[in-house]
Amino acid sequence: MNEGMPKEMKKGQVAFLTGTHVVNDLYQGAVPALLPFMMLERGYSYSAVAGITLAATGLSSVVQPAFGMLVDRKSRNWLVPTGFVTAAAGIVVAAMSTTYIVTWLAIAVAGIGIAAYHPPATNLARAAGGHSQKAMSVFSVGGTLGASLAPPFVTLVVGSLGLSGGYLLAVPAVVAAIWWMVAQSRSANTGAAESAQSLSAQLAANGPVSDDWRSFTRLVLVTVCWSIPYVTTLSLVSPFVLNALNGSSSSAAIVLSSFTLAGAAGTLLGGVLADRRGRRASIRLGYLLAVPSLALLAAAPNVAVAELGIVCLGFAMFLPFAPQVTLAQDYLPNRPGTASGVTLGLAMSVGGIASPLFGYLADHFGPRMAIGATTAVLFVGAVIAFTLRDRRLDPEDETERELDVIALR
Repeated sequence: MNEGMPKEMKKGQVAFLTGTHVVNDLYQGAVPALLPFMMLERGYSYSAVAGITLAATGLSSVVQPAFGMLVDRKSRNWLVPTGFVTAAAGIVVAAMSTTYIVTWLAIAVAGIGIAAYHPPATNLARAAGGHSQKAMSVFSVGGTLGASLAPPFVTLVVGSLGLSGGYLLAVPAVVAAIWWMVAQSRSANTGAAESAQSLSAQLAANGPVSDDWRSFTRLVLVTVCWSIPYVTTLSLVSPFVLNALNGSSSSAAIVLSSFTLAGAAGTLLGGVLADRRGRRASIRLGYLLAVPSLALLAAAPNVAVAELGIVCLGFAMFLPFAPQVTLAQDYLPNRPGTASGVTLGLAMSVGGIASPLFGYLADHFGPRMAIGATTAVLFVGAVIAFTLRDRRLDPEDETERELDVIALR
């Protein structure tokens, strides 16, 4: 049997997976949203909050590719709910903790949960979307939407009850876990698992497609240069608005939400543009617009200009997001879980690993200087992005990715 990946988007499956992505990345966005409250209630310095950012992303840089390798060997869809439930537990403990070390460890556990979710969920979403870049952008925007909802959600809970009321942050994960169990129960009743095993046996005779490691490495470098300014902006923009621009806590939350909401719009448009003009068009345009937008944010004299800069930056930085994910998987068609694990995990987490350096810059020279310093990094990424080549796989080469979708029905 050699039917290939479905060419049309399976909208119900994409919507279901997008919903879980909203929940998972809500907890990813909760980390920077909690930082101003931790600075106010616990007196954390810029270096301390940068260390927490490192905890959220540093360990996941190692484990997410490992989860990707596990998913490549055998379907492990249970990692999807386990991931976002673990992330929620870590965030709750961090919010309610009274010591820095416990907070740091809890955030690290949350990062592991977030890392566990992405490889299996991304593979499922890619398969459900067929050849459509728009499908992956819809799934990706679920994560962006979740991150954008985190600041108002955290502000509502923690702003009203303080960090001690952080247990309420677990509610979205509990609801999503129940939703997942109901969906899986329905899938079991249809005998989908047996169908997947049967199809897997038929695919055993298919020969492998070559992996393009050279192009993949170049894409990883681009993603690294993307992640450093992204993580730095995400962690420092709220303190930047509060301290450098004398803004209020509500204006800081609005600016942070604007970043992720603009990113959602950019992600959707990036997928549409990639379907019409090719993935390289989305990637190149995104980096061309992102560099001056980041410079505008760093030079902002007031909150209004910072808001303009952050909207432009969020929109531009996320134009290439979904095309980069599918391009990584097409560079490594035999290892799509590893590809997504490295690009969404290892490469992205370099930004978290580098965050203490930029936290140091913020402590000694102000957050404006720290954010501005990342402009050079983003410029390097833009240069490398123009050297990327596209790779379009034939439908018969992608048949294996349909297995997990069948198992999810």
